[in-house]
Amino acid sequence: MTAAAAAGTTANARRQRAEHFAAFLPPLLVAAERVAATVEQGVHGRRRVGPGDAFWQFRRYSPGDALTRIDWRQTAKRQTAFIRENEWEAAESVWLWRDPSPSMRWKSNLGMEQKDERGDLLLLALASLLLRGGERVGLLGHPQRPSSGRLVIERIAERLIRSRFDTAEASLPPMQVLPRYAHVVLLGDFLYPVPEIASRLRQYADMGVKGTVLRLVDPAEEDFPYKGRTRFLGLEGESPLLAPRAETMAEDWRASFAAHQHELAEVCRRLGWRHIKHRTDRPPQTALLALYQALQGERALPIGR
Repeated sequence: MTAAAAAGTTANARRQRAEHFAAFLPPLLVAAERVAATVEQGVHGRRRVGPGDAFWQFRRYSPGDALTRIDWRQTAKRQTAFIRENEWEAAESVWLWRDPSPSMRWKSNLGMEQKDERGDLLLLALASLLLRGGERVGLLGHPQRPSSGRLVIERIAERLIRSRFDTAEASLPPMQVLPRYAHVVLLGDFLYPVPEIASRLRQYADMGVKGTVLRLVDPAEEDFPYKGRTRFLGLEGESPLLAPRAETMAEDWRASFAAHQHELAEVCRRLGWRHIKHRTDRPPQTALLALYQALQGERALPIGR
């Protein structure tokens, strides 16, 4: 193949990937807004007080930021628009993360959708609720600071969908320095050794960060409905397992799965974090309401009218 032909093939592959990616965006946003609206009808928040005066940092202006928040003196010095952030504003930000690991890209016949798809829906619906109330929202692991405005949810949706097509294998949330009293919301299946998960959560807790962990579970992972000769394939490099009579493994599997879940919940309890389990055969509204109520338990959240 010539260099020109190879370049053409690469460009065509990129175009097809972009078209495939773009097809997911509008339906996901519509679905997230619908779920958020359903939950919003039954939630009544409380308007927050005005921002504090303690300076935290300057950050570059982002589309969607109010022009009234630009610090013109700092902007004149650097020839680039800058926003002045106060400590209260930084502390009230919510940082979101959805596990991008391959194990999230799975669905049994019992689940409504893949775990990553349900995670994206819940994360965007939560972001929509928070943004309607004037909260500042951002994605953990991305350089852009949390902000408010309609464009925020579109940017988050784009990044989430792109992650479905990446080859990322990170099962733990990235380490990032956050302001004290910030809140992180972590969504994933957390099929990872609990001691390593606990170590990462403690790093955030040591900063004074509060958190909520939502564990996404496919019903087949918890119920283990398999019988007869069954071949199990791993999604993250595990060796295949052939079980002549899968039903003989069911009791041990369920006990091990429950123990792992209990251990993770106990880690969260000791840190003062919230732990929520959500099965993908259940309506997303139940998990979204639990997430929002968990945040309300830590902070006086507003809600859009």
